[in-house]
Amino acid sequence: MVQELVVAITAAFSASVVYVAAGAKVVKQYERGVVFRLGRLAGEVRSPGFTMVVPFVDRLRKVNMQIVTLPIPAQEGITRDNVTVRVDAVVYFRVVDAANAIVQVEDYRFAVSQMAQTSLRSIIGKSDLDDLLSNREKLNQGLELMIDSPAIGWGVQIDRVEIKDVSLPETMKRSMARQAEADRERRARIINADAELQASKKLAQAAEVMSEQPAALQLRLLQTVVAVAAEKNSTLVLPFPVELLRFLERAQAGQQPVQPQQATPPSVDRQPGVDPVEPPVTPERLGRTLGALGLPEAFADTDGLDTDGLGIPDTFGILGEPRVPLDPEGPEGSRSPDGFGNGTVPSGNGAGPSGNGAARPSGTAEEPAQPETPTS
Repeated sequence: MVQELVVAITAAFSASVVYVAAGAKVVKQYERGVVFRLGRLAGEVRSPGFTMVVPFVDRLRKVNMQIVTLPIPAQEGITRDNVTVRVDAVVYFRVVDAANAIVQVEDYRFAVSQMAQTSLRSIIGKSDLDDLLSNREKLNQGLELMIDSPAIGWGVQIDRVEIKDVSLPETMKRSMARQAEADRERRARIINADAELQASKKLAQAAEVMSEQPAALQLRLLQTVVAVAAEKNSTLVLPFPVELLRFLERAQAGQQPVQPQQATPPSVDRQPGVDPVEPPVTPERLGRTLGALGLPEAFADTDGLDTDGLGIPDTFGILGEPRVPLDPEGPEGSRSPDGFGNGTVPSGNGAGPSGNGAARPSGTAEEPAQPETPTS
């Protein structure tokens, strides 16, 4: 009898221990416990630590209160300026009300993920490409507000939303690269032009100082020579001063070239009604004439002899002028006024200086006049 009583007490104690063990629960520090008694929310949310529930009556659900990092899959959309892009983001959120997170929504993680994807596509359609690339902070704030508005009723708080990457088509990437290259080239040219302007001003000031002290230019030349000679070069480049060139130009301009004197014939007194008499041809006069014409002096007569009695040197015929023999018994005026033997013969038609007809070379036979035929 005693043994049966001991066995019964032991069994009751064991059952009570098992019952108590079944109702004992431990809630971790980063968790909260929500108790459902017979399917209804019972009491308040259990705090971290040891807690008891009614076995087989109460059901305890633990909710993680830590910040959850939820990646948003890449969403493809068209921006406001008609550019197709793919954007992915990440959402940071945490549960602030464990009871609502369990009661108000079936799966708050999946709900937040779907809301984030929808909001991201909406943000893409409302924004320009430049905003997606350069003004992400504003887009992140707008995306956070769009996700946080419905999540408040779920007991979820959105801490932060970040756009991770924006994928562009290859053609758009090349276009943007060309645009960036052109902009950088423009800025480089502006910087170079500004540098040239500043350098020209400094060079003008240096030139003004050197113009006041000519020795400064010589010292600068010597410094340049020393700088070039410092290297192990076999060839030394020596700058040529510009002032020396200007000095040579002024010196050359100061020397006036000697103009060749033109042969002036001697003055001849002219009387009214009397033809002038030209001076005789002399070797000196012939040499001056040939020099003025640019002919060599070999054409000149060295002995000045006149063997044919025409009044001109023998070798003057080498000039190629036709020499027509004159009638020695002719009048004095039959000779050419220039003394070359190519004058005209006075005729009844006014040939010569006082006539009104064309000059005819001397020595040519005059054609006989044809008799006029009387007309009836």
